[in-house]
Amino acid sequence: MDADVIVVGAGLTGLVAAHELTARGKKVALVDQENPANLGGQAYWSFGGIFLVGSPEQRRMGVKDSFELAWNDWQGSAQFDRLEDEDSWAVRWARAYVEFAAGEKRSWLTGHGITFLPTVGWAERGDLRASGHGNSVPRFHVAWGTGTGVVAPFTASAQRAAAQGLLTFHHRHQVDELLIADGVATGVRGTVLAPDDSARGVSSNRVKVGEFELTAQAVIVTSGGIGGNHDIIRRYWPQRMGSAPANMITGVPAHVDGRMLDISARAGVRLVNRDRMWHYTEGVQNWSPIWPGHGIRILPGPSSMWFDALGRRLPNPYLPGYDTLGTLRHLRTTEDLAGFDHSWFILTQKIIEKEFALSGSEQNPDITSKNRKAFLSERLLSRGAPAPVEAFKQHGADFVVAGTLEELVAKMNALTDEPLLDAATIRAQIQARDLQLDHPYSKDAQVQGIRNSRRYLGDRLGRTAAPHKILDPAAGPLIGVKLHILTRKTLGGIQTDLQSRALGLDGQPIAGLYAAGEVAGFGGGGVHGYNALEGSFLGGCLFSGRAAGRHAANLL
Repeated sequence: MDADVIVVGAGLTGLVAAHELTARGKKVALVDQENPANLGGQAYWSFGGIFLVGSPEQRRMGVKDSFELAWNDWQGSAQFDRLEDEDSWAVRWARAYVEFAAGEKRSWLTGHGITFLPTVGWAERGDLRASGHGNSVPRFHVAWGTGTGVVAPFTASAQRAAAQGLLTFHHRHQVDELLIADGVATGVRGTVLAPDDSARGVSSNRVKVGEFELTAQAVIVTSGGIGGNHDIIRRYWPQRMGSAPANMITGVPAHVDGRMLDISARAGVRLVNRDRMWHYTEGVQNWSPIWPGHGIRILPGPSSMWFDALGRRLPNPYLPGYDTLGTLRHLRTTEDLAGFDHSWFILTQKIIEKEFALSGSEQNPDITSKNRKAFLSERLLSRGAPAPVEAFKQHGADFVVAGTLEELVAKMNALTDEPLLDAATIRAQIQARDLQLDHPYSKDAQVQGIRNSRRYLGDRLGRTAAPHKILDPAAGPLIGVKLHILTRKTLGGIQTDLQSRALGLDGQPIAGLYAAGEVAGFGGGGVHGYNALEGSFLGGCLFSGRAAGRHAANLL
């Protein structure tokens, strides 16, 4: 045997599994197709949002949360409807994960040195139904250090284990086959790739220079999802979401290629819920890209007005920050919109200064560097937009700025192949919304949402602008943002039991084979069901990777 356990994938999930194994004295071979600069994988680039329930941060912000409320929200969002088959383990994983988020999760993370911003974000506010999709209360806890900070303690653990002889890195090793003999996983076989010293996230070569085979008593697959592979996304694009977009931008590095899903299937592993995905509708082209087609997601506050490609305001509940997949479904299934792959935000300078945040560790240098002074001055005390947001406004291909609405619409039309927007039609819709601000109550759901948001201290301080009229010159200039569909997550994958053991086609665990993280739908083959509540992707990597590492260690 080359190791006690082979871990395929050196992202966050693989690092967590390796930590649990080496902490118990097991020898690990950590195999990854990328170079050492990419340790931590996709999670390194994330904003670092963590789903927690009943946390001290929530209580200090006046938020009352509970397991019962969170579990009700999760079920309403997941909408599990394959309970006798593909969701049979997913729903059990979901309940276990919400229990973890309401219990041990925070103390376990702080035990690894991970702490959180004092304010809690309110992501995925939902479809406006108490029993439907969405977070009833703010639960999005951003880690100091963003995703980089979440990855750091587990990267350090792997490096210490390597120095102690408990872990061996096999970088530039691309797994092509899972070895299973007599129903037992015994190792992996694959291709040795040519050395490549590209920076983190930059696409690397796929030049074959050799072959390899490794054997062990157990194999844990933690290879990530499909977000960098548009061909796979289109292959499994669900009919319920209309047609797949002709053009998408990419929210993850190219190495997030989904290869191990089909490789696992060829080995007899059961894949489920492959038609469930999570892609964003608020993507913008990165003016300083790292990987091909690099896109960034705007994390919007509730005040920007959202228009489709033909200049019509999106209907409720498709408001900024409310219902990600509902909005995507509306844009892809509305008959006269299916031929267009974009939509628009129209907002004011006052809104962008208070409400725009950008996904990604590199877009949040104050939080990533854990610079509390910079965070306060940039996010809470500054009168301008955060520097990365301002850079996108100045340099981004999807941003236009103007002093009048007519000038703004003309600039927006210049960003498309043909002028689809009519300034008079857009003006009428904005004026109708602006009239709702002449009194302290409103029939407009978005205006109601803004005022609801302002009742929460965290949003009032840093995420929701004071209600004002879009066409008020004092709030200007006006800003238009062309929004693209941004690829991100697969919500399905390898079906696993609660110990992260991979199941075969007969529904029984394959001895010695585990799967965790995104390749396993973050647990059970689809812990989120059809919708995510946000902050639960990193958490799913942590929870399922921990389960896989602990169970494998206990069996050896």
